[in-house]
Amino acid sequence: MFRIGEFSKLTQVSIRMLRYYDETGLLKPAEVDRFTNYRLYTAAQIPALNKIIFLRDLGFGVSDISAALSEWDDASITNLLENKRAQIQDTISALQDKLARIEQAKRDILKEKMSINYNVTIKSIPAYQVFSLRRVVPDYYAEGQLWEELSAYAQKHNIPAAFNTFTIYHDTDYREKNVDIEICSPVAALGESAGGFTFRTTPPVPIMACSMVYGSFENIEGAFLAIADWLGEHAQYEMAGESRQIVHRGPWNEESPDKYLTEIQIPLNKR
Repeated sequence: MFRIGEFSKLTQVSIRMLRYYDETGLLKPAEVDRFTNYRLYTAAQIPALNKIIFLRDLGFGVSDISAALSEWDDASITNLLENKRAQIQDTISALQDKLARIEQAKRDILKEKMSINYNVTIKSIPAYQVFSLRRVVPDYYAEGQLWEELSAYAQKHNIPAAFNTFTIYHDTDYREKNVDIEICSPVAALGESAGGFTFRTTPPVPIMACSMVYGSFENIEGAFLAIADWLGEHAQYEMAGESRQIVHRGPWNEESPDKYLTEIQIPLNKR
């Protein structure tokens, strides 16, 4: 048998890592001397250690390595490696996307496109008779699916399409998932609600802070920051109620995202 230092030298694995593999259960010593508490290893354990190192260097965690060691055969290992390959490919794709965005940002800076100005205005929003669909969806990107459902239902029931549609976000905070969204299409007269599709009158908003966003939807974040700065300079106002969004020009009537036009609306109260 070999003491841990000897085993470390023979296998070229540090004592620290051998102790870690012992603590995690990946590779226990063959014996522990009951008098000295020295960890003792055998040459027969080297193949198992080599498997651990092989999988560790490919990016596998302790739980995956432990599972692989318990069922080490060609089929299971091939499947494990294929899953890891797919994960790495997804990571590479995400990093390549970030690199592309960095390069685009560099080009935009050189073209002075990053200096987007967001003007904040105050206006009163009247009540609207609307045909709407409200649902909790996985994230903000799922809003497009709601519009497809609303459009299909409207066509089936001969509800005239409107161009001044808007979205109400009923959550009082930003949500990473489970977002409460209501999409609204103004109508000349209220009909009968059915199947989650609702006819109702939205309340008027006497004071609404509005900011126009030109270009890609990625620019919307800047509009919210502009409104935050504006509120910091106008302490007589405070946020109140549910924010809205109007996409005046979007994917359905513009080919280039650079030509999109979105309006952000945040209701306010006077302090």
